[in-house]
Parts: sequence; structure tokens; C-alpha cells
Amino acid sequence: MTDLAPQDFAASWGREPRYVPAQALPRDFVDLLDTPAVDGLLSLHGLRAPFLRVARDGRTLADGEFTRGGGVGAGVGDQLDDTALVRLFAEGHTLVLQGLHRTHPPVLDFAQDLAADLGHPVQVNAYVTPPQSRGFAAHYDVHDVFVLQAGGDKRWRLHRPVQPHPLRDQPWQQRTDGVAEAAKGEPHLDVTLHPGDVLYVPRGWLHSATALGGVSTHLTVGVHVWHRGHVAEAVLDTARRALADLPEQRTSLRPGVDVADAADLVEDLAVVRAALLDAIGAVDESAVAAQLAARARSAERPAPVSPVATTQALTDGPDGLPVAPRRHLQATLQPTAEGSVLVSRAGRLPLAAAEAADVTAWLAAGKAALLAPDLTRRLLVAGVAVPAQPTPT
Repeated sequence: MTDLAPQDFAASWGREPRYVPAQALPRDFVDLLDTPAVDGLLSLHGLRAPFLRVARDGRTLADGEFTRGGGVGAGVGDQLDDTALVRLFAEGHTLVLQGLHRTHPPVLDFAQDLAADLGHPVQVNAYVTPPQSRGFAAHYDVHDVFVLQAGGDKRWRLHRPVQPHPLRDQPWQQRTDGVAEAAKGEPHLDVTLHPGDVLYVPRGWLHSATALGGVSTHLTVGVHVWHRGHVAEAVLDTARRALADLPEQRTSLRPGVDVADAADLVEDLAVVRAALLDAIGAVDESAVAAQLAARARSAERPAPVSPVATTQALTDGPDGLPVAPRRHLQATLQPTAEGSVLVSRAGRLPLAAAEAADVTAWLAAGKAALLAPDLTRRLLVAGVAVPAQPTPT
């Protein structure tokens, strides 16, 4: 659990920003990213340009302004240049560490647990801003955001949306004039975040932030929400595939047809429209859920595994080796002619009927257990299981 409980934000979800001071939370989040961790990511881990943006007053620098080769034996040309970053940060540029849910273990664990709690995919960036500086002008995001203040103080100004509930193909850059004009008005919320404070910003709400006093660091937890548009896409795709099973929908249009002439398509469109409406009406919840389940599996990764340690455990022998389900697998068993297939974020693993029963019980228990040696080996190699210490008796 992450202590950002979904029920605590249910009344505000997707509708209104919400500020929660640190003292009103069961824990703060300053331990997720401190200054030594930031400096380590910038200078010791060999991160490449996609994992950092550098910006000031709304202008994002080209990658070449803060990257270079890693020297002998590490000649990748776009590694972060910590010397350049010292100068740029001192000049007032904000450092945006992107994809921390992939590069920083404390944030990775937090993001995966939060995604499981919310039911929506999550990503995490960090914004490290020098004193009295602003990295980005007022804008809106196409995903919901939790701002977790990790260090220093930062003033946030929020204005109402110019495009309520924007989709991913409706970014703020399409409405720069409206955004700029709206940002001139009185803010809906003007609040200063201190370490441990949390601010929830629904997608579409305009926001800008300015560091106060010393260096300010905050985590931006981007929540890529599922919405009814995704449900509509799944319904339409299921209906479209149903039409492909109808011979009359697969027949060729007549010779000489002009598909660019609306008048020439009236009769065919009427037939297709009627069939499509019937197919949409026949779509049931299970078909939609199956469509969205596949998308949900690809939207997140399972918890990390240890390739070397796992191989060593297998070398020592799978007999008597307890294994636990890998976390955040989102695994389901689907029947096949030969038995079953375990479908998860780790891929697809065929199982015999007897194996399927054992795996079903093992997944339901959600804890380490002893399984047949061959099944243990296959689960470990497939990345479905992880070696575990025996449960104390």
C-alpha cells in the first residue's frame, strides 16, 4: 500500500484539485527521493538523455546541451554530462528526471503499488528546481497528477480547464492562446507545498509552479486514467470483428463504385450501419473486459526479477525450492484445446490441466509454496515466479 488511498480522493477524482498537508497523511513521501539520490541519478548511473529534460521559463533545451560520451569503454554519446548540469542548474534551469518508475527502486515500488491501488497506469517524473525559478509556464496535462513535495518549498497556481477532461490527442499546445489568457485570471487554488505535502491535479487543470527559497524537488505522479472513451474503443473493435464474420459484410462493392462520392455509398452505408448497430447491441461486458485486460497488461510492467539469482537457484535445483508469484503480474488462466495458458505481464505460458489447477491455487494464495520441480522450473524461467525463502513454521 502507498498510503495514497483511492477512497480519500474519490470526491475530487477527475473534478477538483485537492491539497493535503503532510500532517493529514499517514506518512510523508520525502524518503522516495532525496538530494543524494538526485545527484546519484545525474552523475553516477550513466543515465541517457531520454531520462532527463532540462528547461527554463517554458523552453526545453536540446539533449546535446547537457549530454556527452561516457569515455573509454562507455562511448554512448548521449549520457548525462554532470559538468554541464552544474552550470545549467546554477543558471536557473529545472531538471526533470523522467521515468523514475523505471530507474529508481523506491519510486518503482511506490508507483507499482499505487497503480494496483488506483486501477490506473502510473508513471513518475521528478522536477528539481533551483531557488526562485520556474521550469514551465502555465499548461495542462492529459493525465491526472499527484504532486508529492520531496524537498524545499514550491508555490502552485491552478486555474480551471479550458478543455475539460482532455484526451491524449488534445494537448495544451493546441490551445496556447486560451491557456495563456486563462492563466492571467485569479487562480482557483494558490498554495505553497512544503516537504511531505500532496497536491492532486485532475487532467486539464492549468498549473504552474515556482520554487521558493532554496532548491525544490517534487515528484509528479502521472495517472493515465482509463475513461469511457477506452470502453467505447473496445466496444467498437469487438463489433467490427463481429461484422467480419458476416458473409454479406465481406462482399465486394459493385464494379464502377466511386467510394469518394457520398451519394454512391448511401445503400452500402445503410446496410453497414444497421449491421454495426446490431453488433454493438450484442457486445457483452466480458468481451469488453477481455479487450481492456490486454491493454491493462501492456500498460504496466510486473515487479522486477533477478535473472542471475534466479538462475543460481535453478542451478542448485528446483526440488524443494519454494516459489512465490511475481508481484503485479495481472495473471489469468485461459482454456485451450491442450489445457490452459497462463496469460500475464510476463507473457504466455502453456499449462497442462493438472498444472493449471496447482497454479490457480498458488496464485489465489499469493504466497510462497512448494510445487512440482518441473513446474517450478518453468514458472521461474517464464518470469511468473520468484524464489522465496521457506515460510517459517
